[in-house]
Amino acid sequence: MLLKSILVIITISYPFIVYFGLNRFEPSVVLYFLVVLLALRWRIEKQSSMRKVLIFSALAILVIAYFIGDLEGLKMYPVTVNLAMLILFSSSLYAKQSIVEKLARLKEPDLPPEAVAYTRKVTQVWCAFFAINGSIAFFTALWTSNETWLFYNGFLAYILIGTLVSGEWLIRYRVKRRL
Repeated sequence: MLLKSILVIITISYPFIVYFGLNRFEPSVVLYFLVVLLALRWRIEKQSSMRKVLIFSALAILVIAYFIGDLEGLKMYPVTVNLAMLILFSSSLYAKQSIVEKLARLKEPDLPPEAVAYTRKVTQVWCAFFAINGSIAFFTALWTSNETWLFYNGFLAYILIGTLVSGEWLIRYRVKRRL
């Protein structure tokens, strides 16, 4: 549990590690660090869908780094994570249960039809978020300064995620009261 917590904190701190690491090390050293980090996260992660996100992200970064360059590959990590999450969430819309419905059923196994419809809408909102957030991360990786990339991907993106989670929680509370 302690190792998992440390790895999550390091993963969240990734933009800072890249930004400050590039000022002290060659990009390939920081890239190897990322691969080791993702491999450790993959090894301890129990949930198969999260394992898929991690392995997709690691492979995408390695390919980008190989063909385009180490620096761009390192800055593409937030892009690949958003893309992987977009694929995961959007593909669940074609399954019997959306990913948000599966998560909701962990707490409340007998969801009414109105709640199931709501979870589908929430899944769609997250899909839109991942598409927009990933696009902005892509833009900052290729066409802005390292400082702008760090500000967006290491700070603003987390604020946006927190805002979406909080907003959805408030809306869900209101929806549940009406049901």
